[in-house]
Amino acid sequence: MIDKGTYVRIRKTVFKPEERSNNLPEETKKVPFKMWIKGYLLEDSDLFDIVTIKTITGRLETGRLKEAKPPYKHSYGDFIPEILTLRDIIKNDLFGDRDE
Repeated sequence: MIDKGTYVRIRKTVFKPEERSNNLPEETKKVPFKMWIKGYLLEDSDLFDIVTIKTITGRLETGRLKEAKPPYKHSYGDFIPEILTLRDIIKNDLFGDRDE
């Protein structure tokens, strides 16, 4: 059980596949368009229940409860070794071949 007032993340279906634009690629049109929203739970609930939350901007949103106390996860992607090579080329072009 997740208590009322807990900061949570919900998933809401914005468009079902049949409601999506005809201008989309076929593989995109076949799946629903979903959004994830964070806010405060308005009633005690269990994971995967349909719930209503209040966002920090005051909006009320309804969707399926996916996560309680969601962490902030940021990533700029995996390490790409070629970027170091490019860095060395650019530094050499700008500052010459200096060993530091």
